[in-house]
Amino acid sequence: MRILHVGKFYPPHMGGIETHLHVLCGELRKVSDVRVLVASEDSSAKDDVFEDVPVFRARTILNLASAPLCPGMTPRIRASGADLVHLHLPNPSAILAYLASGHSGPLIVTYHSDTIRQKLLGALFQPFLHAVLRRSSAIIVTSPIYLRTSPVLSSHRARCEVIPYGIRVADFERPEPAAVERLREEYGSRIILSVGRLVYYKGFENLIQSMTKVRGRLLIVGDGPLRKRLEDMATSLGVSERVVFLGEIQNKKLVPYYHVADVFVLASVARSEAFGIAQLEAMASGKPVVNTSLPSGVPFVSLDGITGITVPPANTEALAKAINLLLDDPSLRKQYGNAARRRVQAEFNLELMTRRTLQLYQRVMQFPNTAGFPPLVHSGNGMPSNLLPRAMEEDQYGQR
Repeated sequence: MRILHVGKFYPPHMGGIETHLHVLCGELRKVSDVRVLVASEDSSAKDDVFEDVPVFRARTILNLASAPLCPGMTPRIRASGADLVHLHLPNPSAILAYLASGHSGPLIVTYHSDTIRQKLLGALFQPFLHAVLRRSSAIIVTSPIYLRTSPVLSSHRARCEVIPYGIRVADFERPEPAAVERLREEYGSRIILSVGRLVYYKGFENLIQSMTKVRGRLLIVGDGPLRKRLEDMATSLGVSERVVFLGEIQNKKLVPYYHVADVFVLASVARSEAFGIAQLEAMASGKPVVNTSLPSGVPFVSLDGITGITVPPANTEALAKAINLLLDDPSLRKQYGNAARRRVQAEFNLELMTRRTLQLYQRVMQFPNTAGFPPLVHSGNGMPSNLLPRAMEEDQYGQR
């Protein structure tokens, strides 16, 4: 089966969707002919192979509201000969390119997130988005909460299937001891770790503000447009000696940082944070998570009172209280951390995600026309039945 994945960017570009696309295509490549089409980060087009996966990076002629426009995607889709095309959204360029390509085979869409901040652009683009979603044979959503709360998906629910992200768990279980020890010597104890781009929805302002009441040291991994502002904020609050900006660190070098940490924090404040893959990486490393109760997949990943603590978004008092509680209680950290590892192993492993994706491919290849694709059966609360058994069984991770 020839499969063409169309995304926004691909590694070495860092990001949650890029990480997902990378690990999924790496696994699919073992059993099928997988190719990737994404935007170039400059004005040149490039064919390359990244870790055995063929990648074409189409020339970007313009960036509009952080969305790269790549006319070269259209002929590449048309000439791909793909049996199945898999689009990763949001991605205006991919939507336009696909609609213009005339591809007539089955289409899968992974709906990673609604368009939250660019409201005007999002509204203008809605007809094209809905045209692609209607054309699709199936829409992958990464959590039952996002399916339930997305206004866009409400009219396409019969096509939706929940397949949560998965990671290669073993990559995070055995760090190099010497690397962990070096970090411990450099940063000491009571370490809080947060990983993500320094952008508005990650809530780093609230996390830094909470450090005025937290007895510990915060390591922030990531870069982005808010870095200078956040550094200035840490200085003005008098916590700059306890807030360390480490910049961007490639995924493979992140493992020791997860293991040196006592607590992982995802302080996101908007539904633009649709899932939070970094939570999975921390949980696979056996770390408790402090996250926020967003109407997205964030609290679905790490469960309040089971694998960590969930607090209201943008509530610095609650954030500081949760962090201090975990830093002060080693037994609770261990309890939550062990449950977190078990949850990732059972629900968010790469093999399970790949198997579910391949099963979906096989179903849409069997029923290539949308009208003939058997609809999913949903439970009364809007959650697809394929996820109900495991999602509702919390006993395997621990008791509240």
